[in-house]
Amino acid sequence: MSLKNIDRWGGVSQLLHWTIAVLILSIGAVGLVMGELPRSPKWFWVYTMHKSLGLTVLALVLVRIAWRLYAGAPPPVEGTPRWQARLASLTHGAIYFLILAMPLSGWLYDSASGLRPFRWFGLAEVPKLSPPNEALAGAMHETHELAFWVLIALVVGHAGAALYHHYVQRDTTLTRMLPRGWLAPAAAVASPAPAPSPDAPPEEPR
Repeated sequence: MSLKNIDRWGGVSQLLHWTIAVLILSIGAVGLVMGELPRSPKWFWVYTMHKSLGLTVLALVLVRIAWRLYAGAPPPVEGTPRWQARLASLTHGAIYFLILAMPLSGWLYDSASGLRPFRWFGLAEVPKLSPPNEALAGAMHETHELAFWVLIALVVGHAGAALYHHYVQRDTTLTRMLPRGWLAPAAAVASPAPAPSPDAPPEEPR
């Protein structure tokens, strides 16, 4: 598996892409329900895990950006209209921006709320980015939630576009972000060949 992104996404890019995607979906699912949990030791544990995973995503997306600058990106698949390539580029840029904005706004919210410092997965204390500030905390809380919903909308559109490319346009846009052999290439999902006509002569035995 190539590491450089030449004609498809390399192994490092694939690993970072899918790891970040799974973490974001997991963090988002927890974030939607943790506000309803009763205040208990479990509540504090869930919040600490949510924050720890968020900072992990922040670190991973910085690594992903650095790796993309080093390894490059494969060109659009042959035949992709210019407007589709441009839209995909803008969508990717917006997703990167929001993946950075979400953990940073959460970190600022935690800092400005005046809560006690938390330890990243219980290993290292996370520094505060701001002294207690009620106005900043409120703004960052709203920013955090808004960034989440916009990100989810973009991710759904991004996934839908990948599936459209695979099952409708039948190109390699989706399979280029997967290890070889994990998904049948677009040509393999085409409609099966028509059955031979009943009037056709039988094939000679081989």
